[in-house]
Amino acid sequence: MKRQGEMDRRELLAVLAGAGASASGMLAASAGIALAAPVLLQAVPGTPSAPAFALPDLDGKTRTLDEFSGRIMVVNFWATWCPPCRAEIPSMQRSLAKLDEAGAVMLAIHVGGDADEVWSFLTPLGVTFPVLIDASGSVSRAWQTVGLPTTHVVDPAGRKSLRAIGERTWDAPEIIAQIVALKQPAR
Repeated sequence: MKRQGEMDRRELLAVLAGAGASASGMLAASAGIALAAPVLLQAVPGTPSAPAFALPDLDGKTRTLDEFSGRIMVVNFWATWCPPCRAEIPSMQRSLAKLDEAGAVMLAIHVGGDADEVWSFLTPLGVTFPVLIDASGSVSRAWQTVGLPTTHVVDPAGRKSLRAIGERTWDAPEIIAQIVALKQPAR
């Protein structure tokens, strides 16, 4: 029997589900409940070379893969009509400072659609990383994107080393650590 003012585990979890992420973490820790770790990135078998691309950004300037050569690249394929894609954009923006410190770059490649639609979605979010438009979907196909969102992490040698199919929390320390580790030479 619980005393007045005490919650059982189910009630506590319901409260946590309605709280903000940081508040949830603090409440769970104080209650001795472990929250699930973020879903990490998977290694890409064989680490194939990243396919070249030349795509327009939202200002109409053509950007190429070669422009980012020698850096770690987080290349996210997404679309405005995709709810998980929309959900992960804010964490992508939050990850920029840590990625920049590591010499990495974040690129978002919108599959289909037009620049005006993409601008309308991104402007309120204050997105500052390059967003490219793959109107035909040909680059998405060349990168073997199997669903949206799909993200490839390219190492400084230009190889697809890590991949995420589905939404991720890009500013999670565990994910940042996976990306930054690509900067280190292989042993």
